[in-house]
Amino acid sequence: MKRLFFLGSALVMVLAMTSCKSSESAYKKAYEKAQAAQQTQPVVGTTQQQTPVQVTPVTPQQQTPVTTTDYSNVSVRTEAVTLVSGAGLKAFSVVVGSFGLQSNAQSLQSTLAQKGYAAQIVSAVVNGMTMYRVVATTHDTKDQAAQSRAALMGTYPDAWLLYKK
Repeated sequence: MKRLFFLGSALVMVLAMTSCKSSESAYKKAYEKAQAAQQTQPVVGTTQQQTPVQVTPVTPQQQTPVTTTDYSNVSVRTEAVTLVSGAGLKAFSVVVGSFGLQSNAQSLQSTLAQKGYAAQIVSAVVNGMTMYRVVATTHDTKDQAAQSRAALMGTYPDAWLLYKK
């Protein structure tokens, strides 16, 4: 049985090796066709007199790009919050962390203070639990807060907007 298997495998390999050869005639036909096409193409510019081309440089007009971003569709949470630590909140704030323990919120607040933010801590009662929100920035308008949130999204991807009741 093994002998028959090896004999069949060898036969299949021999057939596979002989069928993979490329025919030289196909290459020869392609080469001759390319040679014929090259010989029939006319040579451009040998009998005509060439006239010089006058080149005029193009000076681009200075345009300042106007980029306006519409922040009207940014979602905002409305909560009744109490200031725990910080200078005070304006109407819209960017929350970068929310904790059940005040010590965790204070740790994030000190990290933000080292990065130059006037971070604040507010508390809110959510579903019977007191949550400590860490506010990185606070603003008078939604657009300003949304722009600030967009800048913070690289470091704090879960940042969200808070509207103080």
